[in-house]
Amino acid sequence: MPAVVIVGAQWGDEGKAKIIDLLAERAQYIIRYQGGCNAGHTVVRGGETFKFHLVPSGVLYPGKSCIIGPGTVIYPDVLHEEIQKLKERNISVDRLFISPRAHLTLPYHVELDGRKEELLGEGKIGTTRRGIGPTYEDKVGRIGLRAGDLLLSDDLLLQRLTMIADQKNPILVGAFNMEPLDPRELFTLCEYYRTIMGPYIADTDEILADAVEQDDNILLEGAQGTMLDLDHGTYPFVTSSNPTAGGACTGSGLGPKAISRVIGITKAYTTRVGSGPFPTELFDESGQHLAKVGAEFGTTTGRARRCGWFDAVAMRYSARINGLDGLAITKLDVFDGLEELRLCTAYRNRQTGEVVQQFPSHIEILEHMEPIYESFPAWQGSVSHIRQYEDLPNEAKIYLNRLSELVKTPISIISVGPDREQTIMVEEVLPHNAKSSCLVS
Repeated sequence: MPAVVIVGAQWGDEGKAKIIDLLAERAQYIIRYQGGCNAGHTVVRGGETFKFHLVPSGVLYPGKSCIIGPGTVIYPDVLHEEIQKLKERNISVDRLFISPRAHLTLPYHVELDGRKEELLGEGKIGTTRRGIGPTYEDKVGRIGLRAGDLLLSDDLLLQRLTMIADQKNPILVGAFNMEPLDPRELFTLCEYYRTIMGPYIADTDEILADAVEQDDNILLEGAQGTMLDLDHGTYPFVTSSNPTAGGACTGSGLGPKAISRVIGITKAYTTRVGSGPFPTELFDESGQHLAKVGAEFGTTTGRARRCGWFDAVAMRYSARINGLDGLAITKLDVFDGLEELRLCTAYRNRQTGEVVQQFPSHIEILEHMEPIYESFPAWQGSVSHIRQYEDLPNEAKIYLNRLSELVKTPISIISVGPDREQTIMVEEVLPHNAKSSCLVS
């Protein structure tokens, strides 16, 4: 049973949704294993654009089972809106399943997220202010509300909410000047959440155990990217969960032995949203080209992304901690029209002059790093129509081969445009399974 993990190998926004959508055709189960509605996945299919925040993008395929795993945090209002929009476009959500262990983002989490960012001032993290961090804080603090709690008896649910209010109110009122939580008001809100989420809450552990036993193809999708991982990213400018491959098991309920491959999604260049050091960031015409042609704006927030050349130092680190078996390179077509391409092969410490090959563990060190580049001639014309690797311009092959060599990971997929057909499959990532023959209508 091949279970393939798809991870963002950079700072997020790598184009994971398109690759997941592409591979979902051969999977029976697609699982979102971490993050919340602070993440956004955009899929272009047949000229139509679909934006996802919580629902796995595999929902576009009839008959696929889509699971929101226990490692995620769910804002019920956003989930409901997303489900309604899918239904309006005649996309079935009959096989959407939510783990009862997934934690819920509540309105006070959203407000608290904003208050914290305001207090940090210039040192703010740059969160999406969607309440994700505070939700994970409550999860770790053991005062969170889980999806399964909505199915408790009224008495038990009110008891749970009263306990949460008793512990949160001294902090919300005393430290952040917020209104105190009223357990009765929270209960009324949870009654509403019960009606919109209840039909989808199921024992996803059992569902996945059956999938493993039946040798079904499973696809696991993470949100954000490796460099935003809580443990392995550019701390403290990180997200509140583990987008890395290691988070796929705890965030889904699958054991490590079920994972057969890990594919890292990376742009042909680098972007990031929010604060934090970014060694290859560009402020010239090339950076403007990447931002404009690549339409570098966040799916969830609409914020402009910072753009830079491909950072092989960061990607080598990402490949190592994720155990990548292959790379999916996206947005190669964005280079169309440029005269020169660059790859960052190492860093140089501005203070000491030392050449650094390894990605630093502290941002205080990373902030002093400047990129060392190799330059490559760009190609003439467009690559957006190409579907076979052999047909790529020699300049593109030279660039990609060097990128793969620097990262020490083979290239499995190359995307040359936003539509799913604009893809070069260098190798088969998820084997064909007779059970996954359902196609998009």
